Amino acid sequence: MALPRLENALARRVFLSAQALAEPPVGPARGADLLALIRRLGFVQVDSINTVERAHHMILWTRRQSYRPEALKPLLERDRLLFEHWTHDAAIIPTEFLPFWQLRFARDHARLPDRWEAWQGRAFRDKIEDVLVHVRERGPVGSGDVGTDERRGTGGWWEWHPSKAALEYLWRAGRLAVSRRDGFAKIYDLAERVYPACAEAGPEETLDWACRSALERLGFATSGEIAAFWGKIGADEAKAWCAAALARGEIAEILVAGADGSDRRVFCFPGLPETAPAAPDPPDRIRILSPFDPALRDRARTERLFGFHYRIEVFVPEARRRYGYYVFPVLEGARLIGRIDLKCRREEGKLAISAFWPEPGVRMGRLRLERLTAELGRLGRFAGCPDTDFATGWMRDPKVL
Repeated sequence: MALPRLENALARRVFLSAQALAEPPVGPARGADLLALIRRLGFVQVDSINTVERAHHMILWTRRQSYRPEALKPLLERDRLLFEHWTHDAAIIPTEFLPFWQLRFARDHARLPDRWEAWQGRAFRDKIEDVLVHVRERGPVGSGDVGTDERRGTGGWWEWHPSKAALEYLWRAGRLAVSRRDGFAKIYDLAERVYPACAEAGPEETLDWACRSALERLGFATSGEIAAFWGKIGADEAKAWCAAALARGEIAEILVAGADGSDRRVFCFPGLPETAPAAPDPPDRIRILSPFDPALRDRARTERLFGFHYRIEVFVPEARRRYGYYVFPVLEGARLIGRIDLKCRREEGKLAISAFWPEPGVRMGRLRLERLTAELGRLGRFAGCPDTDFATGWMRDPKVL
């Protein structure tokens, strides 16, 4: 029998609805409502870049424009309803998922020392117990509080001194936890003094949860995409789970049309082809997305589904890049219509717009330009830069380097 097929436009609606981008970005965004939004997404990536606003804040604001950064701190640091750990990268995660992180802790405890020795050198291994004793006896610490007699590198963010590497390893292995952040610097404490007591989920339970919860949040996916969602199980494990779940009738296979018209075989929960037409049509308003938005994290899927190529660009022969890496994708309805180069000049209170490149075929008529300008104003006010400053020639031809 032929597999059911989702047309591309419908597949986009299903995916954006799963990513909380198919409804107007209105409603409350603090306390239980904010927690529910993060639970719906699964996690929110944390990143140090603050060109306009940090990734986790911008991801949440894009979906609920009443959100303000101060609403996140109580859930993380006071109520402990969220915790910070690793998915594919550093992320904020609902604490109710903590039982399923025990497998991640155990696997990182076993696999990271050899990997990190090749990266950081042998010395960090010798500091692990010293750092653990230091935290146990003296309380929460940052990387500047340990290894004070060690040489600090000058090579940037990832050049750690041995005790800093030991801190990060102990955090990844579940022995330490991020208690709070001082500015953007992590402050670590013993895990038992931060994480609430919880039962430990076994490997099979964790695998089943990781696959089901990923598929819920993606709408449809390959086994590889399911594995990559949380970054906590292997591709072979997800493939085996999908085969077993398919045999039991717990998931189904369908075809999803890409932006280029080609079909891709994916998994979904039974009934999706019948319920998909009820997926909402995203509003026509324009949204500026963080480069770390979960809807964009899988660049290959973004290109297949939306026809939007979003990767680090290669240098052209003239030694200029067409786009910088940290340009912001622009979503209108269910279509990615371009990318924009933005920066907050906080000392002036201005959101500086250097360039906007519409995607080929996108006409920037008066109404679309008004919607883009209005959204830039809202973003600037959110980021503390209420005035917008458009550079001369900011509207670019997508064909021109």
